[in-house]
Amino acid sequence: MLFSEDSYRYMYAALQEAQKAFDDDEVPVGAVVVHKNRIIGRGYNQVEKLKDATAHAEMIAITSASNNLQNWRLNECAIYVTLEPCIMCTGALLSSRINELFYAASDIKFGACGSIHNLAENSKTNHTIKVYSGVLAKESEELLKTFFNKKRLNTKK
Repeated sequence: MLFSEDSYRYMYAALQEAQKAFDDDEVPVGAVVVHKNRIIGRGYNQVEKLKDATAHAEMIAITSASNNLQNWRLNECAIYVTLEPCIMCTGALLSSRINELFYAASDIKFGACGSIHNLAENSKTNHTIKVYSGVLAKESEELLKTFFNKKRLNTKK
């Protein structure tokens, strides 16, 4: 086993959030924030539903976790995301002082944590994030492929 049992459990919880996005016809990305072995924030993409380009899973999970802790500093927290965060979300992770990031699938078009850029670990800001990738990657990739194949079929009709 490459990752801890807890890492798989938390990423599975993020996948459940991604399934909610899928069910709402949103790009299926989910995230959970963990503090002291407890999920304190959850989020899934709601860009279409909220008509808000910033309504990414990570942003919603960060807000939820911050409200839970009553603190914007999440430096004792880890986030589990089903898709590598984009530049916007990585900026929010850096600003919130998230300690660790675990992501499932790489994003070769928008990824900012290793694929295109690595802002999380190579940032010139006063904070960096430990990044781990590949936790339940196949499951996340399959959900994304299914979603986009469904979208392509619907546009051909």
